[in-house]
Amino acid sequence: MSTPKRSFKIHGMDCAEEIAVLKREVGPLVGGEANLAFDLLNGKMILSEGAPASSEAVLQAVRATGMQGEPWVEETQRDRQGRPLAIQARTALTVISAILILLGLASHALGGAGVLGALGWKEVEGAHSIPVMTRIFYGAASLAAAWFILPKAWFSARRLRPDMNLLMTIAVLGAIGIGEWLEAATVASLFAVSLVLEAWSLGRARRAVQSLLKLAPDTVHVLTTGGSGETQDLPPAQVTVGAHFQIRPGERVPLDGQVVDGEGEINEAAITGESLPVAKAPGAALYAGSINGNTTLVGVSTHPASDTVLARIIRMVGEAQHRRAPAEQWVDRFARIYTPVVMVLAILVALLPPLLGLGPWSTWFYRALVLLVIACPCALVISTPVSIVSGLASAARHGVLIKGGAFLEAPAHLKAIAFDKTGTLTRGTLEVATVIPLVALSKSGVLKLAASLEAQTDHPVARAILAHAKAQGITLDIVRDFEIIPGKGARGLVGERAAWVGSPRWGTEQGSDSTTLNEQIRQASETGATVILVGDATGVLGLISLADEVRSEGAEILAKLRQVGLQHLVMLTGDHAGAAHRVAKALGLEEVQADLLPEQKVQAVEALVKTYGCVAMVGDGVNDAPAMAHATIGIAMGTAGSDTAIETADIALMSDDLTRLPWLISHAQKTLRIIRQNITFSLSVKAVFILLTLAGHASLWAAIAADMGASLLVVFNGLRMLNSKA
Repeated sequence: MSTPKRSFKIHGMDCAEEIAVLKREVGPLVGGEANLAFDLLNGKMILSEGAPASSEAVLQAVRATGMQGEPWVEETQRDRQGRPLAIQARTALTVISAILILLGLASHALGGAGVLGALGWKEVEGAHSIPVMTRIFYGAASLAAAWFILPKAWFSARRLRPDMNLLMTIAVLGAIGIGEWLEAATVASLFAVSLVLEAWSLGRARRAVQSLLKLAPDTVHVLTTGGSGETQDLPPAQVTVGAHFQIRPGERVPLDGQVVDGEGEINEAAITGESLPVAKAPGAALYAGSINGNTTLVGVSTHPASDTVLARIIRMVGEAQHRRAPAEQWVDRFARIYTPVVMVLAILVALLPPLLGLGPWSTWFYRALVLLVIACPCALVISTPVSIVSGLASAARHGVLIKGGAFLEAPAHLKAIAFDKTGTLTRGTLEVATVIPLVALSKSGVLKLAASLEAQTDHPVARAILAHAKAQGITLDIVRDFEIIPGKGARGLVGERAAWVGSPRWGTEQGSDSTTLNEQIRQASETGATVILVGDATGVLGLISLADEVRSEGAEILAKLRQVGLQHLVMLTGDHAGAAHRVAKALGLEEVQADLLPEQKVQAVEALVKTYGCVAMVGDGVNDAPAMAHATIGIAMGTAGSDTAIETADIALMSDDLTRLPWLISHAQKTLRIIRQNITFSLSVKAVFILLTLAGHASLWAAIAADMGASLLVVFNGLRMLNSKA
């Protein structure tokens, strides 16, 4: 009998390095790495069906790595307290480490004078005399910073698989061994900072999924059998396909389904990206997470809760978040070669020459220590985070929130950008485009009649018409006997006139049909505009077309993007083709894909990534989140963007300023240049001193000076990003 698929929650799995360790340890137990899958976002390890090892054996292998595991249960998706506490502890220890370094510097400056001298904390004799109290501070700082590094370094040593954790630990201990306590504490502290930033980035992604979960209501009003109209509240997971459920005014739709009774409007912006509420009648589709209007609807479930469009969005975000940009993995790949080579070389320098009679043991052991110190990746490790942190701070000053170093570098490699339409290339709000009178009534008369009726409602169309009337200085009339006709429009007495305002379909139902009217509606609809008819008992008096305003700076921004090397720009939208092509024409955008559901946006982005390699997705809604996650980088429009889009995205334009896009690419290119300069410089210095060490012309003091000097220079070079005006 084959073993079913099993899942485990893994505590401490925060980056790709832990996944690699788990593959090496657990893989052989379960028949190979191919039988393992990982969800880094939720700390989840999945064993494929038929994996031979018992769950206890798997958990023992996990514990051997220094991580902890337990069988996965769905409730843990909503309870992530362990992870935030671990991140808080790591952050607190890193801050404590920095404080202890400052205290060490202060105590060193005081030396043996004053109170410290009276207490006996005087300098000890030796070439590297440091007050005892200073050593205690630096030692404690090193221990605090390395607290979460040491278990991984120990596991690496036991398995004879050296990694950056082990090399950093040896470098810190080596620095302490030769009396460079400040060097040891600084290296440990900076490495701890990089780990904290990585864990924070993962936590942001995790909270994005949690915000998605809040879109789905916790209960479904399931209609009981017998036709009494009574309902029973059940969790969505317990509702079967084919069950009838009630959606009350203002509530979110709990499940995917179809309308079977009632008419009204539903706001689907969070799912499809459609900027206007969508009219619903029997047979129309329902999407979980969308918001019902002011009427009660009855729907029939067509998918289980685990397979709704919203559930698939959540899964796609989770599956895509662990996909890292190639640049983020460079240090790890380099360390696989650099770390063992350096360690083996140091051992050979310490042992081989004395054994061959080329000098005394003390001389070559000293040279091995020098080699280990100069080989310590201080400048190399510091160079990238300092440049990145400076670049992130500079970007924040320019209204661009970037959630990690990988996403700061990635824009420099972009080959294509995909844009959502509503709220991204457009303002995301309706505006009156044209007012067309069809009888003797003037434009202001048509607008006044419509605005008087719409003043009684709070609908996107109503707000646009009222704003336009106010801008025209029009005074509204009093309306009596006002009535909303769900899914169609509204009517009432304006003065003595029985007026109405509503959709073209409703106008047709009332007998308002003519060749001229139909031609006017057709022409307006072809531009992607929303058409509203205004009439009274005599027929249609005029029509008003409304459209989402195109960003005035859009065409210029797209031109600048092409100037910096981005030749492939495409619009991906859930809106209908007419509206999409109208916006594209105004912006000079050639490629458009319209009427897309979130899944189809993901497919379009994946196709772009396959063709161009490095692709950005720019959007503002929950429906854009999966596409953002599957792109190389996701960019959210900050102020107008949904919380989920901003949390899921790697970069957020906090002021909704699209002019920041060309700036971002130039900024990323400059950052990448500085990172490459720092890496080249630090490796060159080390190469020179390795040769000097082997030739016997380098000392510990020279090695420390060179390493500290290289570290300071790369830090100062990286800090130049703070003044970036690219």
